[in-house]
Amino acid sequence: MKSIFIIIDGLGDLACKELKGKTPLESAKKPNLNYLASHGKLGYVYPINETTAPESDTAILALLGNKFFSSYRGYLEALGSNLKIDRGDLAFRVNFATIDNLQNKKVIDRRAGRTLTSKEARKLADAINKNVKLPCKFIFKNTIQHRGILVLKGGFSDNITNTDSAYHTPGTAKLNDKFKFSIPLDEDTNTKYTANILNEFIEQSHRILENHEVNKKRKKRKLLPANIILTRDASNGIELKKFENWAGIAYMPLEIGICRTSWMKVYSFKYPEMKKSVYENLFDGLSRAIEFSIKTLKKAKEENFYIHFKETDVPGHDGKPFAKKKMIELLDGKFFSFLKKFAEKEKIKIIVTGDHSTPCSLKSHSSDALPLLFCDWQEQEKKEFSEKESKKGKLGKLYGNEVLGLID
Repeated sequence: MKSIFIIIDGLGDLACKELKGKTPLESAKKPNLNYLASHGKLGYVYPINETTAPESDTAILALLGNKFFSSYRGYLEALGSNLKIDRGDLAFRVNFATIDNLQNKKVIDRRAGRTLTSKEARKLADAINKNVKLPCKFIFKNTIQHRGILVLKGGFSDNITNTDSAYHTPGTAKLNDKFKFSIPLDEDTNTKYTANILNEFIEQSHRILENHEVNKKRKKRKLLPANIILTRDASNGIELKKFENWAGIAYMPLEIGICRTSWMKVYSFKYPEMKKSVYENLFDGLSRAIEFSIKTLKKAKEENFYIHFKETDVPGHDGKPFAKKKMIELLDGKFFSFLKKFAEKEKIKIIVTGDHSTPCSLKSHSSDALPLLFCDWQEQEKKEFSEKESKKGKLGKLYGNEVLGLID
């Protein structure tokens, strides 16, 4: 094995008053990450540029050495969910979300409180597939918890706006609490038709979801109803840089789709169903991802690995710095304690960074720089892996598509 590239989702943060002016990464006990930093170099990275708060897919694509694209998340997640996309089909990433009504258009929660189980989502998806009537064929599939995919079959335009309130501008993230129907971004008849079809799907599915038994039961349990579908990142195909002799450890549809499109072998596992609270499920998922990653690295034969840990992004969106700190400590204590021993013997090169910053104080992605760690086992000087110390590192400032050049 030659190199391992690790993305900790939403890693970057800003000073938190709850953590006495430190970020979760600065506050966390992380001796193993610091050990790797002490045997390598630090720097900081802007995935796209200094002013863009990127979506996950655009950031990851840039970090994997691709030129900056508009978001292709719909297509990538469809591919990661084993859906077949034919030429002209249009794929969207969707969320089951909560809205007050289509008159006020106030988005209460973009993720239905994060409490929607995959089992509940399957029942809602079945009702949508049976009862929504459009002048075209479509596929609607729930994936994990509040996440899903919509595919419109036929010749459609991707030049339309998102309806997800945090991603009105495709490719960038900005928190907003108002729902907006999709509008065409050009005067082409087909583009207008596409926006109308999508809006018709949203209106019909909203009526179905409002009265569904799943949501009636959720309201009785004082949980937010999953009563609207928010869509984003319409796309129907993309070609990415090919990664031969690489494998990816990924367990969410987006990252699986990116790995497949990049010609990586994919190692994955079934994400745990939600049984108790949201954060118990997240910590369970992170623990399984760590165990699976360690097991895979021990047995796999590929020369290079991309590993993506997803859970650390959620506390940033929820404004929970202590939970984010605890997740970083869990990664350090279990995964990076293994990795430093595994990699040092064979001098495997390691890169650790995030895909974007998700500051707890903003509850959204930001354009802030990400800390970057490159362990090449060439140095032995005490260092701390943190946002502040990374700004002083020898690597200096990098952009996303420059990062993998460190291991060449």
